[in-house]
Amino acid sequence: MSDGLDELYQVSQAVLSVTRQMSVRDVLQVIVRSARSLVGARYAALGVPDEGNSFAEFVVDGISGAEWQAIGPLPRQHGMLGVLLKEGKPERLADIRQDPRFEGWPAAHPQMSHFLGVPVRDGEQVLGIIFAANKTSAAAEKRGFTERDLHILSLFAAHAAIALTNARLYERSRELSVMQERSRLARELHDAVTQKLFSIRAHARAAAVLAARQPCDPDRVRAEIDIVGELGAEAHAELRAVIDGLAPPDLQTGGLTESLRRYAVLAGRAHGIPVAFTAPDLPELKADQEAALYRVAQEALHNALRHSGAGAVCVRLARTARRVTLEVADDGHGFAPEAPSGGVGLASMRERAAHAGGTLTIKSGTQGTLVRMTVPVPGGG
Repeated sequence: MSDGLDELYQVSQAVLSVTRQMSVRDVLQVIVRSARSLVGARYAALGVPDEGNSFAEFVVDGISGAEWQAIGPLPRQHGMLGVLLKEGKPERLADIRQDPRFEGWPAAHPQMSHFLGVPVRDGEQVLGIIFAANKTSAAAEKRGFTERDLHILSLFAAHAAIALTNARLYERSRELSVMQERSRLARELHDAVTQKLFSIRAHARAAAVLAARQPCDPDRVRAEIDIVGELGAEAHAELRAVIDGLAPPDLQTGGLTESLRRYAVLAGRAHGIPVAFTAPDLPELKADQEAALYRVAQEALHNALRHSGAGAVCVRLARTARRVTLEVADDGHGFAPEAPSGGVGLASMRERAAHAGGTLTIKSGTQGTLVRMTVPVPGGG
């Protein structure tokens, strides 16, 4: 392989390594490690600026944990770091210490000479700066970084910017999903438990009033207390269903089919509505696909049991050679899926299906509602 193709291959592998990461912190670490390897540097770092005069993130490679601790606080946006952030253009220096813009470093900082700095840009915005210092080999150390090193690192930085932006968007979508889950839980707690507790208090007060009357009617007091007991049992069952739905079970241990079966049975009992469940042996799916199927079934089942007025609900899993299908059907009064009142629940289901590479369709009318989600079987063609 020629030198040019070899370098292109190395950049390609580095880009692939970065794009496999989903968390921002992992993306930053892989960017730094890849940058250092691509240009043969002894040290590399990536700084992500904050809104003040410091850095929100500062990731290093080539320095041990003890050395990093000895250096002290994160650097400020001054000296060459500030120049790169403000001007947003690459810098290649034979000796950073001789540049008039250099403002020194802490006593424990490694001594650096040859310097390469490249901005990570998203359009006009500088997301961060990658910089490398000191070549690893003695021969390369004499000549320092080359124009080719600068070109390679600039090319890598352009792709790294895309990966960093995608990771940030992914984390924000995860945060939004958490907020949606909290909203769903709050709705369930209000709908399922708060009303029961209000009724319990009302009947308990009625029992107290009846017990204080003279003459006392023990049968009426007993009847009110029995109602309190029944309502308490219902509230307990519904609270168990909410808590069970707060976090998905360990699907790898229990399996999607059994985990979903248990939840469907528990939710049906809590609401006093029969829930039928059928499923064949399923092919092996990806973890995110199983989690999405479970969560969509959970949300669809919640909607059917709480809001549709259904007398019965059916949860079904089916499979073909190429896809697995989930269906949640009820015989309730239906709704308009495209209406604004569809709320966060429907948006959350659509988002989960899309993130898992699947599709979601909702059909609703006076005869009931059908929620159908399909995901492709990995390797199924």
